[in-house]
Amino acid sequence: MNGGADILLVEDNPADVELTLRAFKKNRLSNKIHVARDGVEALEFLFAEDRPVDALSVVLLDVKMPRMDGLEVLQRIRADERTRHLPVVMMTSSSEESDRISSYDLGANSYIVKPVDFENFTEAVRVIGTYWLLLNKPSVVSERSVTV
Repeated sequence: MNGGADILLVEDNPADVELTLRAFKKNRLSNKIHVARDGVEALEFLFAEDRPVDALSVVLLDVKMPRMDGLEVLQRIRADERTRHLPVVMMTSSSEESDRISSYDLGANSYIVKPVDFENFTEAVRVIGTYWLLLNKPSVVSERSVTV
């Protein structure tokens, strides 16, 4: 299964990174996955001078991270004209209502609490991949090939 563009996974927990990569592989999602270990790395990746806007299909963003949390990253993504239409899925262990509300208030496209067991997690990744990489049609703005 391949929707064309890459995925940015922003996750500080190495076990969750490995679990996510295994789940994508098990579901035959062949999109290239870039991993940022915290919010600072995510913004450096997103705003690299040679990165075209349409290079990413979706950002999978954890909420609780060191240096810069996912909510601040989301706020910066939405504040920049080049990335404000980029789909962002908050994929987190946090089931705190305040995190969910803040995520949607800041413009998250979806909020998913990571299942704890591998089979349920794999199914969640399959659904995420099917929707965001195959079914979702990006906004006209994010389809333009503009250099960031």
